[in-house]
Amino acid sequence: MEDKDNIKESEKLEIVQERYINPYTDFGFKKLFGTEMNKDLLISFLNALPGTSSLGITDVQYLNSEHLGDGYGDRRAVFDVYCQTADGGRIIVEMQKAEQEYFKDRSLYYSTFAIREQAPKGQKWNYRLEDVYTVGVLNFKFPEEEYPADSFFHEVKLKDVEDNHIFYNKLTFLYLEMPKFNKHEDELVTMFDKWMFVLRNLSRLLERPKALQDRVFEKLFQQAEIAKYTQEERREYEASVKNYWDYFSTMKTAVDKGRAEGRAEGRAEGRAEGRAEGRAEGEAIGADKKNRDNARKMKAKGYAIEDIADITGLTTEEIAAL
Repeated sequence: MEDKDNIKESEKLEIVQERYINPYTDFGFKKLFGTEMNKDLLISFLNALPGTSSLGITDVQYLNSEHLGDGYGDRRAVFDVYCQTADGGRIIVEMQKAEQEYFKDRSLYYSTFAIREQAPKGQKWNYRLEDVYTVGVLNFKFPEEEYPADSFFHEVKLKDVEDNHIFYNKLTFLYLEMPKFNKHEDELVTMFDKWMFVLRNLSRLLERPKALQDRVFEKLFQQAEIAKYTQEERREYEASVKNYWDYFSTMKTAVDKGRAEGRAEGRAEGRAEGRAEGRAEGEAIGADKKNRDNARKMKAKGYAIEDIADITGLTTEEIAAL
């Protein structure tokens, strides 16, 4: 019990000592990117991404981030940030805290809501769709064999497997593997580098780095400074941080439990295999002894060594040594 209390106190201390919010928390991410007051931060971030920079976004309209299915009881989708560009394109921005078994399925499922809602109700339609982008800020890595260790940005589209041309250009998935981004402040050149650095390191910074002197980052650091929050905002942020750490604690407990069960199962299998191998080895030794006893008797009765070898499977040398 004492250890748990110490952990809780250390977590509270960590929150107090942070100068800037953690963007990986629900509160932090939506504070920076999901409010009308800070939509210029979102626009700058989207224009910095290699997959959306060509759009030249000048304004966005926030859309309802909670979507229900078509029928009663259908599963809903809740986006972290959901917006529409001036030319009608839809952009979903999601912060994914930890790896999920069916993450890609979830990502594809969420994109369907932005597609289906474009169908007009009660009128004719020629099925023309606007662009749909899903941006995933991932606090985990894809399986090691999927992408190189230094590849942290991925743009995914529907392609023809025969000649690799883009089959459909209006559905795009952009994924940022944040743990792979390891550039230091003196290596930040592009706005994309700068945004990646901010997202990766914001809660660990004590002041705004010199490399981030752009006006948009001046505003970001102002909006991220915990000391400027109201008491209600601080409570919301602290609750969000607690949920963040509770989530990881639950995940770690599940992983540790799985490992422990795996070790126990391995030991049990090892013991069982050891017993089975022991029995097999004993049976083999017994069979060999019986074989040699029979060979010895046959040799004593004057059987030819070649005949004894054919019957017992022993070599002529082994029979001669009996």
